[in-house]
Amino acid sequence: MASFSLGIEGRRALVCGASKGLGRACAEALAAAGCDLVICARTDAPLQAAAQAIRAASGREVQAVACDVTTEAGRAALVAVGPDPDILVTNAAGPAPGRFEDWGEAEWGAALAANMVAPLQLIRALVPAMRARGWGRIVNITSGAVKAPLPMLGLSNGARAGLTGAVGGIAREVAKDGVTINNLLPGHFATDRLEAYYAALAAARGQPLEAVRAAVAAANPTGRVGDPAEFGALCAMLCSAHAGYVTGQNLLLDGGAFPGLF
Repeated sequence: MASFSLGIEGRRALVCGASKGLGRACAEALAAAGCDLVICARTDAPLQAAAQAIRAASGREVQAVACDVTTEAGRAALVAVGPDPDILVTNAAGPAPGRFEDWGEAEWGAALAANMVAPLQLIRALVPAMRARGWGRIVNITSGAVKAPLPMLGLSNGARAGLTGAVGGIAREVAKDGVTINNLLPGHFATDRLEAYYAALAAARGQPLEAVRAAVAAANPTGRVGDPAEFGALCAMLCSAHAGYVTGQNLLLDGGAFPGLF
């Protein structure tokens, strides 16, 4: 049986937060589909290790840029290395869990900078060239909390909902130029971020960490949490040549945990 091609061999992809977790899974899937990559994260050592592993597994070109994309200087450094990507995947770890009463302007400002403003500024920098070429794919990794806000994650809930609203309009502006913008909304996936959430829940509930892990998995209709590779594969599909008629969408990957229809 002939293999199925995503039609993006030789395309250039820029993937943020790609040293681990869902960002790395997206980078691995895009490289496996034939893309050359520029990946970024704040910490150089794990980022370089990820780049080397992806390069070895895929045979594709992978450049790594250690930078903070919440700053103008960090975004400039990233764009200098990957100035005209065909594909952009924005991704940033959400703010730490906590109580609403403890969050002041500084905490809200940091959450908005990382999870709303930085993705919008990267899109602003890169989408004109995509429109000029008549082809582009942008995927924002947000959160299932956009549809079903979670307790203790108010900073993330608010910032990611703001990004969702902003790109919803932008997606309709650029669609006629062959550029799609979609959001992937992860539920519980086996990442370091989920481990931090487990720890916060365990502390809040006064329960052992293992009991919280088991309860979260059991509460999902699948009886488990997600594998990051599953997430990466869907990201690559959204970035494919076959997804040109899918734009402005918020795709929930949560194992059926959200009980609604829309």
